[in-house]
Amino acid sequence: MANFNQIDKARRLLGTGETATLKQVKAAYKRIANRYHPDRYKEVDKVKCDEMMKKINEAYELITKYCAEYSYPFREEDVRRTYPHDEYLRKYHYGWFDGI
Repeated sequence: MANFNQIDKARRLLGTGETATLKQVKAAYKRIANRYHPDRYKEVDKVKCDEMMKKINEAYELITKYCAEYSYPFREEDVRRTYPHDEYLRKYHYGWFDGI
């Protein structure tokens, strides 16, 4: 398992915030991998891009492995605590226009 510093360095390399969904991590990976893909550059810059792509791939692998090994709680109290704003949305946002 990676330590915090490794994961933090990886997420900064990919350009994600301190919190990100797996979907956001994948989008960040695609964006930066597209920018540094060696096929986009001439021979002179390919070596630098190859090195950068190795770092990008390692960062993505580290974060996805961390996410895959994360233990998600499925107990009712944990689910409720995870999404406390749902009650607020049901009460005040959804159906707000019904009374108008």
